[in-house]
Amino acid sequence: MTPTVHDVARLAGVSIKTVSNVINGHPHVRASTREKVQRAIAELGYTPNLTARSLRSGRTGVIALAVPDLSFSYFAELAGMVIARAEERGVVVLVEQTGGERDRERELLRSPRLGLTDGLILSPLGLEASDLADRPRTYPTVLLGERVYDAPVDHVTMRNTEAAQAATAHLLTAGRQRIAVLGAHDDDGAAGLRLQGHRAALADAGVAHDPDLIVETRFWDRAGGADAVRDLLARGVDFDAVFGLSDTLALGAIRALQEAGRRVPDEVAVVGFDDLDEAAYAIPSLTTIDPGRRWIAQTAVDTLLGRVGDAAGEARVVSAPFELRVRESAPAR
Repeated sequence: MTPTVHDVARLAGVSIKTVSNVINGHPHVRASTREKVQRAIAELGYTPNLTARSLRSGRTGVIALAVPDLSFSYFAELAGMVIARAEERGVVVLVEQTGGERDRERELLRSPRLGLTDGLILSPLGLEASDLADRPRTYPTVLLGERVYDAPVDHVTMRNTEAAQAATAHLLTAGRQRIAVLGAHDDDGAAGLRLQGHRAALADAGVAHDPDLIVETRFWDRAGGADAVRDLLARGVDFDAVFGLSDTLALGAIRALQEAGRRVPDEVAVVGFDDLDEAAYAIPSLTTIDPGRRWIAQTAVDTLLGRVGDAAGEARVVSAPFELRVRESAPAR
């Protein structure tokens, strides 16, 4: 016999209303009560009737998440964190990949598929503020990422400039003076903001900025980091530290340094940015910036669900707290 919500309530020792609140992801439910209900649902194998729930509430219980590319560890781990938070709130996540292309991001904002969901969390790379102007205003949308758009959309971002400044200051305090930066660009995205933070730390320490130490890369991946270090070595550029603007760049840099016989951190200290899971298990383990990804994921989901039925409210821009994770690749002095 198919279990019902009454069976769940009886087994958990709570009211049907409480079971409904847990299923619908209402935040004002005690953690212990939520756990009892979820345990009863799992034990009975109860499946909510999402179609009936949608007809009653006007909600689907489904949200969309769009990221550039799940083959990049950063976006894969971020997606996992969003899904975990959504499960806690009783909703399902549909994941899309955009390739970071403006046309695909614009198309997604107008896609009929979004009508099957209660809202969208979007991590854009190519999107412009003008692209957001004619989006459906009643459809909740939360942006992730570095660029702050002058548009009435909630935006959950990170403190790129301050975090990069802290990473560079850590290297300077450890006695490093010739810090190579990998993946930098003068733009208004993550690369540009992190480069600004790096330069600010140099200025605070009275260290001159050397353009030879700034290496652009096409992609923020391991190959890009390794090739950037090989380029520095081939040009004979003197450096005693590397700041990869992503962990993948930094991990690629460590590989190239080891191949060249340069000891990390004795000869060259290395710092990354993102605090990917693998950073703690690299050899040597990677000193990096934790930009608050879990906080970003949880805040994005909570903000989006709070907008369902109230999408026209005043938009907010919030920034995550960050933390420097000091490990073997760049220990404190």
